[in-house]
Amino acid sequence: MGRQTPRKVRPHEHVRHAIYGARPPCLSDFRALAGRIDGNGPRYTSYPTADRFHNGLGEPGYHAALADCRAAAPAPLSLYLHIPFCENICYYCGCNKVITRDHGRSAKYVHYLAKEMALAAAQIGERRQVLQSHWGGGTPTFLNPEEMRRVMASLHAHFDLPAEGEHSIEIDPRRVDYARMALLAELGFNRVSLGVQDFDPEVQQAIHRVQPFEETRAVVDAARDLGFRSVSLDLIYGLPHQTTTRFNATVEQVLTLRPDRLSVYSYAHLPHVFKPQRRIDENALPSAGEKLDILVSTIERLTAAGYVYIGMDHFALPDDDLAVAQRDGRLQRNFQGYSTHAGYDQLGFGISAIGAVAGRYVQNARTLDDYYAALDAGRLPVMRGFEMEREDHLRREIIGALMCNGILDISQIEARHGIDFARTFDAELADLDRLGADGLVRLEPGRIEVTMLGRLLVRRVAMVFDRYLREDAARPAAVQQAANDGVQSIRLCRSTRAWSDTGRRLRRRNEDEKKPANLSRAFLHPEPEITWQRWPCNPLRRAHRCPGRHSHPSAASRPCLSARSCGPHPCLPSGAAPRQPCRRTWEHRQLRRRGRPRKPDRRPSCPCRRTQQQVRQPGPPQRRRVPGLQREPE
Repeated sequence: MGRQTPRKVRPHEHVRHAIYGARPPCLSDFRALAGRIDGNGPRYTSYPTADRFHNGLGEPGYHAALADCRAAAPAPLSLYLHIPFCENICYYCGCNKVITRDHGRSAKYVHYLAKEMALAAAQIGERRQVLQSHWGGGTPTFLNPEEMRRVMASLHAHFDLPAEGEHSIEIDPRRVDYARMALLAELGFNRVSLGVQDFDPEVQQAIHRVQPFEETRAVVDAARDLGFRSVSLDLIYGLPHQTTTRFNATVEQVLTLRPDRLSVYSYAHLPHVFKPQRRIDENALPSAGEKLDILVSTIERLTAAGYVYIGMDHFALPDDDLAVAQRDGRLQRNFQGYSTHAGYDQLGFGISAIGAVAGRYVQNARTLDDYYAALDAGRLPVMRGFEMEREDHLRREIIGALMCNGILDISQIEARHGIDFARTFDAELADLDRLGADGLVRLEPGRIEVTMLGRLLVRRVAMVFDRYLREDAARPAAVQQAANDGVQSIRLCRSTRAWSDTGRRLRRRNEDEKKPANLSRAFLHPEPEITWQRWPCNPLRRAHRCPGRHSHPSAASRPCLSARSCGPHPCLPSGAAPRQPCRRTWEHRQLRRRGRPRKPDRRPSCPCRRTQQQVRQPGPPQRRRVPGLQREPE
């Protein structure tokens, strides 16, 4: 027999073989490894990740980014619009949202969106082409048809949205019908993303999102009938009352709809961060082992049904643009996840929207009040951001290549960035050796390849090249608790009342809680040595008067009404003393203004009469109902 000529392996062919198999051959190994080496980590929709953003960039930094974007014309752009409104709350949701049924609020929001677009467009000059746009939320379909037309008209006034681009919107199947789907097609949307989470009725009741299968099927059928290019469905595993059997039933129903793309997200239960999650019964959540079984079973079923495992939690049909881009080595990541157009500058519009422009990340204000105030002042509503360094660009390219295409060509990285890879990433290569022993990566001369098992745990592989995680691990624990902008968090007294800039009391008063980001008008005392002392001169009360010329708005020019016998006080300058005694407490003044009789109180009529030694014993904080101050709605 003659010598056989070795077959030439085409670029990224290993990816095609991995994703086209009927089922991944390594799920038994994945079960064994996931509990040992998998853990919480970034999703790397950006690098550096959003938790590294700080308030030092500001509007001047955004203006500089837009100027660089203008110089890059006529390069196309990507747009993201955040529509925060929802008619009802879903307990699992961690998005920045506004729960309301008042469409007057959305009409005002649409007006301010147009103002922000005009400000940004004026900075980048000529009318630029947009090849990718996405409306997220919240629920973008909360807007009525006229409001949606106004937003789209504003977009077309400042940007060019060609029909061949990707224009997608997130929709709630419970809030749309065939007429609304026809409107979306008329406005130029060609991709829709539907939130499903789970079709099991008991799970839906537990997360406060009742959504029958028939409603979802009607919307999918309408999208097919109207010619939408792609339909995507979102599922979540790890919700209360979910089991492997129950979630498999949901997957089978989803497969009857045959969506072009599927996202299967893991639920993260963080009730201390997201208040609505406090309504979820923790005892009903599946165990870690059950949650892993749900994921493995879902991967097996979807790949057996012909779906391509893109990575992380994304699946797509073989002829979908995502799968094609991955086979060609063109797949990228942005804030919407995997994308085929992630290399362009992205502008973000709306509250909390994130943009990525000319090597800088920018994020808008998170509240409607701050957002409106900035635009009323003629400013772009930038809250925080991050300006990337040269090393950040290098590491972002490496992480993107490993997460999207599963292979890193070291020679190309060295030529493009002018580095010696082995010397620059000596510690990282040592960590990769350990992951290689677990079968997650293969280190070969000139390249790093992520195995099929590694693709299931690709976040763990990408974290190796995250220098900020390395720096965090090297810092003492006390330093890691500092805020990202370098300001140490302030510990509050248990008796302190904190106010938001709208004047309403914050409900959470954890003594170890960090200073809330939205207390722009509040003055928060650091905790005194006597933890339970209620200081007489409390600047968090609206009627407070203080001689100190600090940031509290009501203390600008009024004398303090505290008694001289109060002793040392954190509001007063060193050595200063109050000018005159206090007559009555703020609460009693409020009662008297309303013509109500004063109620007898066992406590002193004024806290100023207490001395430093007359302090309350440790115990739960006492809350008094103050007229005019109502708790925020649940």
